[in-house]
Amino acid sequence: MKKKINIRLVVQILFFIIVGVISTNNVLSEAGKGISWLPEASLHAICPFGGVETFFSLITLGVWVKKVHESSVILMGIILVLTILLGPVFCGWVCPLGSIQEWFGKIGKRLFGKRYNQFIPRKVDKYLRYIRYITLVLIVYQSTQSLKLLFQNVDPFYALFKFWTSEIAIGSIVVLLLTLILSMFVERPWCKYACPYGALLGIFNLFRVFKIKRNTSTCISCNKCSKECPMNIEVANKEVVKNHQCISCMECTSEGNCPVPDTITLSAGKGGKS
Repeated sequence: MKKKINIRLVVQILFFIIVGVISTNNVLSEAGKGISWLPEASLHAICPFGGVETFFSLITLGVWVKKVHESSVILMGIILVLTILLGPVFCGWVCPLGSIQEWFGKIGKRLFGKRYNQFIPRKVDKYLRYIRYITLVLIVYQSTQSLKLLFQNVDPFYALFKFWTSEIAIGSIVVLLLTLILSMFVERPWCKYACPYGALLGIFNLFRVFKIKRNTSTCISCNKCSKECPMNIEVANKEVVKNHQCISCMECTSEGNCPVPDTITLSAGKGGKS
């Protein structure tokens, strides 16, 4: 039997390479060693969270947070529209930091087997997941008050592609290393507990147009959908997934890992209990 191509993995790798090439060529260009036929741009220009950080200063003070580019605001708008329609597909398909956490998680699965992702008690895990909303509020507030990207000093995304340059703060490297190490024990730890952008996009799961739904009449209760969810959502117990942690990776769907066709699908319209 011919093995099915993992489209999401292909997309994740593609975006990881694109961001890496653009960012690296930007650093080289600033040193006069850039490759002319390759695109180059600052990470601040291609990071949509910069648009969120400067949004309130723009509407209240009419000024930009330093280093934030107009392109980041445009990207923020595009991703916002996609999120309203499909949920946080940026998190599940595009974000390089989310992708590399998943890849390190594969190491953890090999090392710990069934114990992987079971080290934090569920009662504790449940509350830890709200820390990212506190992070979101603090970052937006500090960025608006200071008009500076203070989050850059601890941002693991920035460190991921800049760790080899003199621009990077030690704090961001430490956070990146902790994130990658924790990824071998807990699946997507940064996404679950700390990511401010994921916190914002996750809110749209409550009223997105296209929802992940489970057909209870064809479901065989194998629980594979819940096991395959990188965010540990109990999909098997829901008719409609409205969880604020869903990253729209589609791993739980019939096109992904559900063994029964048309049982877990992405579709518009009202659904049952969430």
